Amino acid sequence: MASDETTEHDPASVPADELNESLDEATQNDRMRRAGRILREWVIVIVGAVALAMVIRTYAFQTFYIPSASMETTLMTGDRILVNKLAYHFRDVHRGDIVVFARPPEENCAGPLVPDLVKRVIGLPGDHLTSKGDTVYVNGKPLAEPWLPATGKPLITPIDPITVGKDRYFVMGDNRGNSCDSRMWGTVKRSYFVGNVQLILWPISHFGFPD
Repeated sequence: MASDETTEHDPASVPADELNESLDEATQNDRMRRAGRILREWVIVIVGAVALAMVIRTYAFQTFYIPSASMETTLMTGDRILVNKLAYHFRDVHRGDIVVFARPPEENCAGPLVPDLVKRVIGLPGDHLTSKGDTVYVNGKPLAEPWLPATGKPLITPIDPITVGKDRYFVMGDNRGNSCDSRMWGTVKRSYFVGNVQLILWPISHFGFPD
């Protein structure tokens, strides 16, 4: 009676070139799998980084470019600033804050229409404002303005007596003689605020926290 016999493949009986070819193929497949895994990981990292950057820019921080001299010498033309868009979700607007806000439709200054403006908050809701000479008066008292140089800044355009309405703010540029602001086109709605200016990023010579 014939018996079934199984024989095991003896690697020693495989020609060396076939064995090397098999090993090379296995190595190549392993490298391809690793390369594919690394590529997928990098894609995930890049997509995640882009998504995070978009979320941060939309909800947390955003950079802006200063196109004019209206805030000199606090912010110079060409400065790049970092704006905290969450600041006023956690605290009130303070007098003296430097804010970025969407251009109000009432803004009637000459020149190109820019989507966002940067000014300093001078009057809060309920404040009564006026001016005499180059001095700003808030609720009948002269306003201390430590953010201005010791020599002050001439108002040029006075502040007509005004009481700031609810959820509105009176804003001015630090460069009083070269700023088109609430003196010309009125107060700004709170809902127009983009955020609080927290840092001058560029140029390096101006890097720091604005006063």
